[in-house]
Amino acid sequence: MEELFLSTPPDDIADFLDIGGAAADESTQVFNFKQHVDGVASQVEQLGEKLNGVSKFYSNVGRKQGGLVGKDKDRHVTSSVKKHQQEQAKRMQELMRQFATILRQLTQHKMAWPFMQPVDVKGLELHDYFEVIDKPMDFGTIKNQMETKDGTGYKNVRDIYADVRLVFKNAMTYNEEKSSVHTMAQTLLDKFEEKWLRLLPKVVEEETKRKEEEAEAHRDMLLAQEAANAKLARDISNELYEVDMHLEELREVVVQKCRKMSAEEKRKLGSGLSQLSPEDLSKALEIISQKNPNFQAEAEEVNIDMDAQSESTLWRLKVLVKDALEVKANTPAQNLGSENSKRNREICDAVATAKKRSKKTPSKIDPLS
Repeated sequence: MEELFLSTPPDDIADFLDIGGAAADESTQVFNFKQHVDGVASQVEQLGEKLNGVSKFYSNVGRKQGGLVGKDKDRHVTSSVKKHQQEQAKRMQELMRQFATILRQLTQHKMAWPFMQPVDVKGLELHDYFEVIDKPMDFGTIKNQMETKDGTGYKNVRDIYADVRLVFKNAMTYNEEKSSVHTMAQTLLDKFEEKWLRLLPKVVEEETKRKEEEAEAHRDMLLAQEAANAKLARDISNELYEVDMHLEELREVVVQKCRKMSAEEKRKLGSGLSQLSPEDLSKALEIISQKNPNFQAEAEEVNIDMDAQSESTLWRLKVLVKDALEVKANTPAQNLGSENSKRNREICDAVATAKKRSKKTPSKIDPLS
């Protein structure tokens, strides 16, 4: 338990709870300012959270990408993506054209006729065909897929290559090795593979380019996000600074609205401090320390000169003590006035601008009236 040294004996608790009654009008005015301060403070908190999130993203991406920034990133990304898409479309069209030439040569071969249309399973009475063949395929179906324009067609040459091989593999799987259909399928497959090997280097080259372009597009996307978040961070930071400055102005107005305490009120405040619990005493010392950096709150014995404290500090102490003694006395005011006490405490807390110091309980406190 803390020791308190007073120049006069403590007054009755009820007597202390009545101080400041003449300041009701001023408290009402301060309430109005406090509500405005709360709104601004809420904006500051929200902006701070957004700024932290954006800054974190910007910092992470900046480290991964070397911290590249620039005004024209969005335009660069958009034009780069369009350029890549156009180039890829042209190259794929050329590969499709060359593959179509290979397919045309196959379909014109004298052995190609069994593979031009879907197998007539019903007409040929091939009752077990679908039990043996999982995915039927023919040149007619492939040609239609290559010519479709609704987006359901082939996306790359390797898919066409796989279906052409499937045509021959199906025929070789279902028909016996010595059958004519099996022989024709094997012959055309060999010819097709030979022609495919000539085209394959171009296919591999296109796949390599596509991967590189996709990687570049992904990198550009990250850079664009970085630039957007960097700009947003700067905007939020500027707005946060302006709102914070406005909050400081409002805090000063609140301080000015706090009337000066009389000598009697200071004496009663000192008496009230002597009746606080250790925890509440620590809170009181913390309030004083915020406005007095040189205040030795950790000393074994602490002297509090009421006349040396700022008006904002005195009123914050008054609200703290009043609220604490109400709880201690367990009076009806605890329930009836709890909300007002909370609001008054928040009003005075809005005045504080320094960070809270760590809470340490002194052994002795001497409030000087």
